[in-house]
Amino acid sequence: MVRNDAEVNREKAGLAIERLLRFGEQRGLIGALDVIPVRNVLLDLFGLVEPYSGSVPAEQLDSPVEPLLELLDAAVGTPLLPDDTTTYRDLLDARIMGLLMPRQSEVAARFWHTAKSRGAGAATDDFYRLSIDSHYIMMDRVRRNQYWLASTAYGDLEITVNLSKPEKDPKEIALLKNVQSSRYPKCLLCLENVGYAGRLNHPARQNHRVIPLELDGDTWYLQYSPYVYYNEHCIVFCERHVPMRTTPETFRRLLDFAGQFPHYFVGSNADLPIVGGSILDHDHFQGGRHVFPMEKAPVETVLSHPDYPGVKAGIVKWPMSVLRLSSHDKDSLLRLATAVLEAWKGYSDAEAEVLAYSPAAGESGAAASGGVPHNTITPIARHNAQGELELDLVLRNNRTSEEHPDGIFHPHRELHHIKKENIGLIEVMGLAVLPGRLKGELEAIAAILTGAVPEVAEAADALKETAASPQEGIVAGLMRDTAHPLHKHAAWVGELIARYGTKLSAAEAEAALQQEVGAKFLNVLEHAGVYKRDERGQAAFRRFAASVGLV
Repeated sequence: MVRNDAEVNREKAGLAIERLLRFGEQRGLIGALDVIPVRNVLLDLFGLVEPYSGSVPAEQLDSPVEPLLELLDAAVGTPLLPDDTTTYRDLLDARIMGLLMPRQSEVAARFWHTAKSRGAGAATDDFYRLSIDSHYIMMDRVRRNQYWLASTAYGDLEITVNLSKPEKDPKEIALLKNVQSSRYPKCLLCLENVGYAGRLNHPARQNHRVIPLELDGDTWYLQYSPYVYYNEHCIVFCERHVPMRTTPETFRRLLDFAGQFPHYFVGSNADLPIVGGSILDHDHFQGGRHVFPMEKAPVETVLSHPDYPGVKAGIVKWPMSVLRLSSHDKDSLLRLATAVLEAWKGYSDAEAEVLAYSPAAGESGAAASGGVPHNTITPIARHNAQGELELDLVLRNNRTSEEHPDGIFHPHRELHHIKKENIGLIEVMGLAVLPGRLKGELEAIAAILTGAVPEVAEAADALKETAASPQEGIVAGLMRDTAHPLHKHAAWVGELIARYGTKLSAAEAEAALQQEVGAKFLNVLEHAGVYKRDERGQAAFRRFAASVGLV
């Protein structure tokens, strides 16, 4: 008897449901008593009248991806998956996994029970594993990200090309025009995201859970980032939808979190545009179990404050402007950090292009105080190797100028072909999160450096004979057209050809480009640094430190 496609799809879906149930039971998402009711809701979701009756392979799956893909494929063309696009598939993916999830209260209770009985590290291990097993963190996508180290005078910088966030295809973009606007949840961080079904312009979160915390007397929540850029990349967000603000309370909350989770670092993006993160309308921190390059950087100028003898202080050898404070005395550490913050917010030094304020709209003249603020701090808290609480205070300023309309202390235009976005907490600490477009662009540049693009190699050889600049030749040739995929890199490609030629092996070209991208990221950090790394800049940095009493 020949079966039709619908029958085959139903059988595949039935088997996939059984495999998914087995995975859920093995990983502790559901218990033995949950298997039957969860099976029944999955059967109902897929319109199946009875479960799969064949044999289920004995297997130990590492992730739910295989059975999920089977279920998603079986749903194509049905009301469950009206369009076979990434967004629609992700909405259904979260809906399916949400049916295997323990309730929010159960997750929170288990977390704190584990923390009390086995320690905070065991609790976060368990919660992180749940976030992966539930496919809330899509590790199959995260593994697509490119990652390498680039050596610099400040140690190895970490470089990632972000390939885990899928780009919307034209069909999805067209569909978005018809999506009804909604302010629920108010943003991607709000507590109301837990269990939310999602829509075309907001991700589904049925498989999302959070952990309630108390920080400095207020309720906050711990979750993991669905797009982890480093190990155990967590987000800690305020219960209330309130804007980012860097205040003394920020320091208290960061140190409170570090006290509860001594195996994690935690930091806050700055609270001003240009130098802040991508979400400024909801107060939150980022943390995790990772040692960033900045943490490894040494203190090169030791400072002290007579009023805080128990607090170590110094200027860090880093391309951005970092004061490091550490102490076993939490109160003294907080008081000195607060003094630095309050001093910096009002500090101006025209010689170093640091102005704390500019006139508000409609006003004229230089604002010595009041007006539009420009100074703020990116703070990071952790325990150091000596067991002290440690704060890195990164000085930020978001002024713009006619020469640098995107920000004086922001990547300048000549670096936008590599990195144009805000330099937030993660980049500040030495991990570049670069746009996914770079993967194809770097592969195309590597082809040029290996001679696999004959017209470019021939142009480069001809330029040698005329002593012309390879940069001029490339710009004047193939890449002058703004539609050319490498147009934005034209000047850089010319420089690379001058430096490396066009006869590298594939491995040599890849290694060269990784190092060159690392050098560009170092330039990005240097541009974002308020006090430059030359003698004049460091003298200005010491002037500010002295204004706080740090000498």
